[in-house]
Amino acid sequence: MPPLEGQGQPVLYLDYDGVLSHENVLWHPEYGAYLDAPKRYSLFQHVGLLEEMLQPYPAILIVLSTTWVACFGCAGAALRLPKGLRSRVVGATYDTDAPADFACLPRGEQVTADVLRRKPSQWLALDDDAQGWPTWALPNFVRTHPYEGISPKRIQAQIRRRLAILAGLEPPTALPNHRA
Repeated sequence: MPPLEGQGQPVLYLDYDGVLSHENVLWHPEYGAYLDAPKRYSLFQHVGLLEEMLQPYPAILIVLSTTWVACFGCAGAALRLPKGLRSRVVGATYDTDAPADFACLPRGEQVTADVLRRKPSQWLALDDDAQGWPTWALPNFVRTHPYEGISPKRIQAQIRRRLAILAGLEPPTALPNHRA
């Protein structure tokens, strides 16, 4: 089997719901995705913030770890991102060979299975789902707020610190970067 794209490179595992916008995204067969949340929230409302945080680190690639891939495929899910982020997408954690088995796995197991297959040089996962993350993976996981996503200042600081580490600009530290 040929190596997956991103092998030996820094990778950001990116969920959409609860990261780039409120977690309560629903699907309509005719109209597609919509947000069932107060009006102050909108789909992908924090995508500009993620772009800004990644801008200094062009070598960091993105692997999608979102249920949007199961609905739209990797390319279709990536199309929801602006061009600057979309150009970084090199794949998804979604296992098309065993979709039913994959859907039963907690998000942490989905991501860490991809990490073991893809073998990035370093990695970071942004997700509001804290289930299934093995202890060894917790230093690479930033849990976002289910409603506010990556926008809280505390979470932004954690992400910025981890991105600098991914880019090799800061040495890894034992600073806490997840909430229980």
